[in-house]
Amino acid sequence: MKTKALSLLILLAACGTPQERCINGVTRDQRTLDRLIAESEGNIRRGYAYEEETVYVPVWEPCWYGPPVAEGQKPRPPRMCMEEEARTTRKAVAIDLKAEARKLEGLKAKRAQLARASAPAVAQCRAQYPE
Repeated sequence: MKTKALSLLILLAACGTPQERCINGVTRDQRTLDRLIAESEGNIRRGYAYEEETVYVPVWEPCWYGPPVAEGQKPRPPRMCMEEEARTTRKAVAIDLKAEARKLEGLKAKRAQLARASAPAVAQCRAQYPE
């Protein structure tokens, strides 16, 4: 029982304080823009971008077909069935560096605008949930 209680406390602590949850809620869009800005800066630094591509590959998987086995009967052996498995790969693609620089400039401007707009809400979170 102690182990379950300890696990629950650790899980709850990982969720953050009420103040952190409040701030995370009002700054979600900023964090999205931060990831996009980092990606765009990496693209410009490398000179190319990465594109993810998902392909479906046939694979053999064990499967069970037929009606359920009655109690006390020997279970049926599994068959092998052809299923499709998704595999995602990342490949380099060429980009227009000037267009990427313009995109980065726009992302940074939007990030600054969102930071100014969310400042009162962040202050309210800090006042409502002092640490």
